[in-house]
Amino acid sequence: MTSDLASCLWHQTCQENPAFLELSGEAEADLVVIGGGYTGCSAALKAAEMGASVNLIEADEIGSGGSGRNVGLANAGLWLPPEDINAALGTGTGNRLSGLLAGAPQMVFDLIEKHAIQCEPERSGTLHCAHAPSGLKDLQRRHAQLTAIGAPVELLSREETIQRTGSEAVHGALFDPRAGTIQPLAYVRGLARAAATAGAQLHPHSPATAISREGSAWHVATPKGSLRAKHLIMATNAYAREISGYTAPQVIPVHYFQAATDPLPASLLKKILPGKEGCWDTALVMSSWRLDQAGRLAIGGMGALNHFGSALHRSWLPRKLAALYPELKDVKLHSHWHGRIAMTTEHLPKILDLQGGYACFGYSGRGIGPGTLFGAAMAEALLTGDSACLPVPPAKGHSLPFAGLRSAYYETGATLTHLISDR
Repeated sequence: MTSDLASCLWHQTCQENPAFLELSGEAEADLVVIGGGYTGCSAALKAAEMGASVNLIEADEIGSGGSGRNVGLANAGLWLPPEDINAALGTGTGNRLSGLLAGAPQMVFDLIEKHAIQCEPERSGTLHCAHAPSGLKDLQRRHAQLTAIGAPVELLSREETIQRTGSEAVHGALFDPRAGTIQPLAYVRGLARAAATAGAQLHPHSPATAISREGSAWHVATPKGSLRAKHLIMATNAYAREISGYTAPQVIPVHYFQAATDPLPASLLKKILPGKEGCWDTALVMSSWRLDQAGRLAIGGMGALNHFGSALHRSWLPRKLAALYPELKDVKLHSHWHGRIAMTTEHLPKILDLQGGYACFGYSGRGIGPGTLFGAAMAEALLTGDSACLPVPPAKGHSLPFAGLRSAYYETGATLTHLISDR
């Protein structure tokens, strides 16, 4: 685990708290899902709605991994712009993936409405902000590529961005009206509740300890029980644990930390993000900021809070807050937390073919929309026997050399940046 979940704002304010029992005894199902985040809960919901029997097991609480530590930006697309996606996947596959992910926020907000998920949904769009004049070049490139495929994004001037954000530390922005913000933990727990209502069996505190394949059936052991199923989905992403009989695909673990203010007074909320857009910037060591429904400002950046240099991250946060909003220079930040992001070399999500199952990973910081989409698609593909509905073709194998060194590189870069920036 990473930081203490009790200090995470989303765990303090979550309004979705369904109760489930850990797995005990033997059970059979059409599908077993390992991992209780966006991908796993979306897969369980889709499978149950298709009439399949499904058991989901989670090592900790539902949403205890990256899904409960997320910034909460429900974005369209991936971190990569469309032409970079096409260069990696080919034009046909790339265009299809971009098209599907363009609709991912709509899928998320439709599920929220359909299942009355109490997750503070704000469909006000997001602002990808230029942290410096040089950042505008990246935004202009993204704007050109996105509008070329029909995305309704808008390139804002510095003056327009200052008005939208209430901050003079921005130099323009790319506005995406398709996107929005949510309470990320409440969303995943709402998906879990919806899956259970549809008939799925969900079991927290039930880590998979061993996996085997015997004939056409998967066998999954937990400390107090076991599952037998025709199909398997591995949805552990950045929070994979050691499991006998299964080797998790390697990813580059990158960390992201956040903290939040107390609710801001109404006088400040008239200026600071009055439209409630979620924001992140173009800096190499990225930052993000957004409001929750109570008016707290959550702010974060790349880095972990569980090592000797983490004090540099913590000391940077109030400086960054004051740089964005000088009127908040004396405001205290609370609820410090961090989580893990799973990156691949190409910054693209992947699906591995497990012969009767799939493993999905590598959202590279875009878990909400892609996780929801990929989870549902994998469940449908397994239950119908038609992989054509998958967002990307399943791969037979995956390798990522020097993943640990790459992770250390990112963390060292973030720590050094936070040592010297915004002083």
